[in-house]
This record gives sequence, structure tokens and C-alpha cells, in this order.
Amino acid sequence: MRIDIVTLFPELCDSFLSASILGRARAKNLFEAHCHQIRDYTQNKQKQTDDYPYGGGCGMVLYAQPIADCLRAVQAQCAAQGRAKPHVVFLTAAGRPYTEADARRLAQYDAVTLVCGHYEGIDERVIEAFGDEEISIGDYVLTGGELASLVVADSVLRLQPGVLAEEKGYQDESYWDGLLEYPQYTRPEVWEGRAVPPVLLTGDHQKIDAWRAAQSRTRTRLRRPDLYARWCETHPLTPLPKWKRGENARLVKNDDQWQAAAALYAEGLRTVCADVCTVAYLETLTPQACREKLDAERRGGWAFYLHYTGGAADGMVGVCHKTGEIAHLFVAEPARGKGIGAKMLDFARKKLAEHPHPTLTVLDANTRALALYRRMGWRPAGVAAVYDPASDPTAAVYTQELRLRYEG
Repeated sequence: MRIDIVTLFPELCDSFLSASILGRARAKNLFEAHCHQIRDYTQNKQKQTDDYPYGGGCGMVLYAQPIADCLRAVQAQCAAQGRAKPHVVFLTAAGRPYTEADARRLAQYDAVTLVCGHYEGIDERVIEAFGDEEISIGDYVLTGGELASLVVADSVLRLQPGVLAEEKGYQDESYWDGLLEYPQYTRPEVWEGRAVPPVLLTGDHQKIDAWRAAQSRTRTRLRRPDLYARWCETHPLTPLPKWKRGENARLVKNDDQWQAAAALYAEGLRTVCADVCTVAYLETLTPQACREKLDAERRGGWAFYLHYTGGAADGMVGVCHKTGEIAHLFVAEPARGKGIGAKMLDFARKKLAEHPHPTLTVLDANTRALALYRRMGWRPAGVAAVYDPASDPTAAVYTQELRLRYEG
């Protein structure tokens, strides 16, 4: 691959491309890089590259002519090498946000030319005449496009064959599969009282991979919910966890089962409401109060099921055949993380076979449940309720109860 940078500071860019991993790869001719001085293409004695903007305003704007002539020279060089016309990218604050997907896309070109903006920008006419796209590396402004061009160059060139020692070196990293990377550790095992997670010391690569995957999902869900929402919709939960020997679901009928369901309901409500409701409200969520609510809902047409593992109730879910709703999907704290929630949600949906698109509600703060539902084919279908501390004495923070609809 050939990469060209059109800039007012070629020495800065060239020194970066000659250092560290990229420098070693460049020395091995794993890619070709050229940094071009815009001033070399000016047509005035002063080597001036900019002027005041038409229409007034502060700052200066880069001329179109020297950039255009530089780009024509790069095109000629590429043609002399038998290369295709280079893909031209202008680095501007007004460009489209840059992502790892863009890096992978640009890495497929034989030649890419990056043009660095400066001052108040570049004459729009040269962008229109030569630019294939405009890219921004973030929602902030730099004094020039050199750092942005080097960010793009680094992210593209590291994907070239041989630049990194192993392909896995970039496939496991943040953003490659839409998630942030899992946490990393090295020696010593204990540093200032902080120990390396025990699973990483087991040598069991299957367990280690599972731990890293879970850490990656959790980190993305908490730090970048926007990324995680997209990842969930493009990574459906297939296949679903299998029911194990000793697991079953039973319709709640006798008093012992109702007590178990009420206890699970109370525990589940306190868990999902802990960060969004007042302490006074949480104290009202007793098994007795939840039993009364379940009795009222049963009289209204709801049926409830308990999940059992080895004879012990550790999960529950409710369905309403009249309305096609699913509710009260809760798993006991010791049983969480074992796929019971996914099994019971799938079980409940299949119980409502007469409703092809059942619905359920979930608090927007319950990001873990939202992620599970999205991966299982549930999609947003509006807001069912709003809890605002200004008008709701039970609410500690503003919260929305979202309605989801099963789309498959």
C-alpha cells in the first residue's frame, strides 16, 4: 500500500511514520509512505499558502491551487508506478466521524492520500474537485490536520499484512467486533494489593476466552451504551442456552409456589429499582406486598411460572394471554449469569404462541436486561411510563420504562 500525506509540516508526519512499529514496517517495505510540503507547490515568491476568507471572519484559509497541484503530482506518481488513482481523504472538523470500520475500508485501497487542513480550513473548491471523502477523528478542533492524518494513517497501516506480528493482534482489540477490549494484566500477580483475576492464571483457554468476552461486553455496555446497542442488534443470541438436567419451569399454583414467586419478585424489584427509586419506596417492596400484586394480576388474566434448578426455585416470569404481555422476569442473585433469564424469556414467548409480537417493558437503567432482550429479537416500541422525581415521590432519578416488541 502507498500512503501520501499532503501537509504544511511533512517532517512531523514523516518522523512519526519512521518510528516504532510503523517505522520497522516501513523499513521492511511493507508499505510506502510519502509526506508532501504544500509550500513547494505555491506560485508566489513568498511561498504563501493561505489568505483571508471571502465574506469576512477571523483566521486564514488554505489556497486551492497548491493543494490541487500537489494532488496532481501524487496522482502522476501513482500512475507511473502502475497504481490506481489514489483515494483522497481530507481531514476536516466537518468530516464524517472516523471508525474502525473506516480503517478497514481504507486499508483495502492500493493508494490513499490524506490532506491536512490548517488555520480556518481549506478552500472548499479543491475539496469538491479532488476529495473522495472528508473525515473527522472526533468532536473537537485541532490546530491542524497533521495529528488527524497520522491517526488515520496509523489505524490503516497497522492492518497491512506483516505490520503486526499476528492478525489476532488487531482482531481482539477494541472496536474490531464492535466492542471495547477486555482488561489486560501482566506481572507481578499481585501489585500494591491488587491481584490478577484468578481465571487468567488457570491455563484453561476456554474459560479465559469466556471471561474476556464477558468483560468486553460489560465494559462496552457500561462505557459505550451506543456501541453496545448496535452490537446487540447485529449479534443475536443464537443458539439460546440449553436447558440442563434438573431444570424445569412450572406453573405457579399452590401456596408454596406463590410465596416463592413473591420472594423472587420482591428481590428482583429491589435489584432493578435500587439505583432509580427512593429508599422509602424500596422498603415497601416486601414479599407480602408483591404477593398481593401477583394475586391481583392473576385475577386479571396473568399466569406465572417458576424456574427450578434441582428442585429450588431460582427464577420467574409472567405472561398474559389476553394482552400478549410478558412481565416479572427475575432471576435470584446466586443464579444470575447462567442463562436462566434467556431461557425463561424464550419459554414465556413460546407460551404466547397466539401473539406473534408479544411485548414487555423494562427500565432504561436496566442496561443488562435491555442488552439481552435486543439480542433475542426484541425492539423498541415506545415509552410505557416516565418516573420523574419532580412529580413522582418514589423516583430518585428520572427514569423511563421502555416498551419492547418481539420482532424475531
